[in-house]
Amino acid sequence: MGWAKMIRKVYEIDPMVCPKCGGTMKIIAFITEYAVVDRIIDHLKLRFVADKPPPFHVFEQVALAAVEEPAEYFS
Repeated sequence: MGWAKMIRKVYEIDPMVCPKCGGTMKIIAFITEYAVVDRIIDHLKLRFVADKPPPFHVFEQVALAAVEEPAEYFS
C-alpha cells in the first residue's frame, strides 16, 4: 500500500490535496538524508505532532491485527 493511501486511511485526509486551494499536488522530489530533513523542519519551525490523532477504529484494527499475527519466532 502506498504512503499516501495509508495516510488517507489512518488520518482520513488526502495528503495529495493542497490545503490552500484544494488542487491535486504532485511529488517533485524525495529527500532521504535525515540531516537535510531535520534542517528543513527546524527552518520552517515545524513540529512532529499530528493535528488530530488517528480515529479510534483504525487503532483498534491495528491492535487486533497485531494480536492475531502468528508468533513463529517463539517456537
